[in-house]
Amino acid sequence: MDQAFNVVTAPKTSTFQMRINPEVKRRVEAVYAKQGLTFTDAVNIFIQQSLNENGLPFLVSPANAEFMRTTAMRRLLDEAQKGWDSAEKEGWLSIEDIEAQLGTEDE
Repeated sequence: MDQAFNVVTAPKTSTFQMRINPEVKRRVEAVYAKQGLTFTDAVNIFIQQSLNENGLPFLVSPANAEFMRTTAMRRLLDEAQKGWDSAEKEGWLSIEDIEAQLGTEDE
């Protein structure tokens, strides 16, 4: 999202319902209660974090490790390609120019 969105202060004009096993509900409410939260509070926190992260705010399972590696590699390759394209378009910099721009030429 371009603008920060605050789930807590946003007007509450829509409802959300879900089916859940009563025992699961009781247990999860007990977990959240230890943190001083209601089930609704916890769901709102999850929604806020999902918006902040623009996706799930946590890794779902160990199987996602491979997905994360693949995604990271894709991003790395995309960034490398952007750098290559930029250098081809705007010209290459010498190591001395890069060190001067980074302020590391004396190290």
